[in-house]
Amino acid sequence: MINNTSHHNLFPGLWEDAFRFTDELGPAKIIHLYEPLPGLKGILVVDNVACGPAIGGIRIAPDVTTEEVFRLARSMTLKNAAAGLPHGGAKSAILSDPKLPLSDKERLVRTFARAIKEITEYIPGPDMGTDECCMAWVKDEIGRAVGLPPEIGGIPMDEIGATGFGLSISTEVASRFCNLELKEARLVIQGFGSVGKHAARFLAAKGVILVGAADSQGTLFNPQGIDIAQLIELKNMGKSVIDYPEGRKLNRDAALDIECEIWIPAARPDVVRADNVDRLRTSNSHFEKLI
Repeated sequence: MINNTSHHNLFPGLWEDAFRFTDELGPAKIIHLYEPLPGLKGILVVDNVACGPAIGGIRIAPDVTTEEVFRLARSMTLKNAAAGLPHGGAKSAILSDPKLPLSDKERLVRTFARAIKEITEYIPGPDMGTDECCMAWVKDEIGRAVGLPPEIGGIPMDEIGATGFGLSISTEVASRFCNLELKEARLVIQGFGSVGKHAARFLAAKGVILVGAADSQGTLFNPQGIDIAQLIELKNMGKSVIDYPEGRKLNRDAALDIECEIWIPAARPDVVRADNVDRLRTSNSHFEKLI
């Protein structure tokens, strides 16, 4: 493990015992990065490279912790292995506001990329707060990244909704074990962003009805159904789900309380916890909880 900063207040949770994350799989490296001039605070966890170079996204959020990055890196290790891909798992984070002015965001991402240039077993990709444009900056700096813009030979994963498609397939598979008919099943998505909006779109094609959607500004609820195309258009314009003209506008956490058959967390980790799981209203006589 590597820690290349000596400032106790730079990283939330940094000075806990990082070795408590270790087991027979990893992590191979935990790296903390700090550069004062551009204001970079970064975390990289390379969990396991037994199957090959580790792939994992760069997320941007002001409150990411080392534990969160480790847990995400471990999930990438397991997902890549389960899919039979020749890659290990990793994850990284930049502690900042993802809605920074574009020039400031580019400066941070490029600085982060240069800081991880020598960690050649890590291949960055897009994640929450980053996109294909960010990956083009990374590729320009260090020569390696996935999720690139189509102009430079990449596949626009956010545009086609690759992760959301995977969520829709997972939901379809899970529904068979729950004796749940997808047609007219009610759906709530907590985190109607680049993943959630595409999950809603793909599930709607299977007959699912979106009745609730939440983002950082609040929750939209309409038991009669929400026009997904219209809601996606609003989000693409930089607006919130609560700008949708119909339905009830509730607080952000109210998404937990909406009665439905399918409830998808598509935002930050730990929105469903031991202290609030009982608020989920995703059970009926034919159905077990889908989380």
